[in-house]
Amino acid sequence: MKYFKKLVGERIYLSPRSTEDVEKYTEWFNDFETTDYTGRSHQTMSIELEKKYLEEHKNEDTVFAIVEEAIRLILDFGFNYLNLNNIKLDLMEFNERALACYKKCGFKEYGRRRKCEFINGKYYDTIAMDILAEEFHGDFIKNKNQS
Repeated sequence: MKYFKKLVGERIYLSPRSTEDVEKYTEWFNDFETTDYTGRSHQTMSIELEKKYLEEHKNEDTVFAIVEEAIRLILDFGFNYLNLNNIKLDLMEFNERALACYKKCGFKEYGRRRKCEFINGKYYDTIAMDILAEEFHGDFIKNKNQS
């Protein structure tokens, strides 16, 4: 696949998403190791459905493929280029590594939806987290002209 380095960090970069990645995305959306963490394990995805989704969403302004791990890069872009004041995310309660990572990046838990996702015979909470622009500190985009 051809990637274009739109947002470059020290060890990572983000590229605009490409429809050429349809097979990789379809593979991920049919893998329990991926979908259990997103609450989408009950869904199946065909190449045709994923291709349709990518085509329908290809003109969205701020959709990236994460070529390497990239949370702080996305936050820098969101707060300093898109002028967002709040960025939120949801994760499953059992995703302890992601929870620790998000906390390290400055996200704070603001709520839970209790026992709302059924995965592999058990119900789990969804944790809602967010971060405000005033709570974000750092300069992670390395390929910009001005600092």
